[in-house]
Amino acid sequence: MTQQRSEETRAKILSAAEKLFAHEGYDATGVAEICAEAGVSKGAFYHHFDSKQSVFLTLLEQWLERLDAEMERIRAGSMDGTQALVDMAAVTGGVFSDARGRLPIFLEFWTKAIHDPQVWQTVPEQFARYQRFISDLLRQGMEQSGLGEADTDSAARLVLALAIGMLVQGLVNPQETDWGKAIQDGILVLLRGLEEKSSE
Repeated sequence: MTQQRSEETRAKILSAAEKLFAHEGYDATGVAEICAEAGVSKGAFYHHFDSKQSVFLTLLEQWLERLDAEMERIRAGSMDGTQALVDMAAVTGGVFSDARGRLPIFLEFWTKAIHDPQVWQTVPEQFARYQRFISDLLRQGMEQSGLGEADTDSAARLVLALAIGMLVQGLVNPQETDWGKAIQDGILVLLRGLEEKSSE
């Protein structure tokens, strides 16, 4: 198997698994179903992955890598920490436009994480990292605005809660509103509250 063909086969498996996990659920999807959807043999599957779980974890890793890259890109292009946070909220519109794709697998990940220690071990670390990242942006923005200190750690937790809550609402009722804009508006409300509290 040539390197290019091997990479194409691996990509087919991941794409098929992502589709099936999102539409059928992790537990209802087996290796046989993934192979059939991808058009590959079980031998080809096990050449690339040890198990269905390893496929799932690879999809999670790819999703987090894309998210990390987007966050770093926006932070690098902004001189203002709080504006960078607002810009990050704006890009979530792309996530909501794919409500039938990655949002269901996002929820499937949380369901799986609750019952699988290997999956769950990634959760606290990721949450702590994103909280620190957001807190640093908020702290930078508050310092630049000359408003002094604020409880940016608590604010970062609220930002994460807002984003996750909006993701769930966007999955349940994607047509109700522009959920990407709703996250952006929510963060602006939070930032205004921080500014008011800091100026007291």
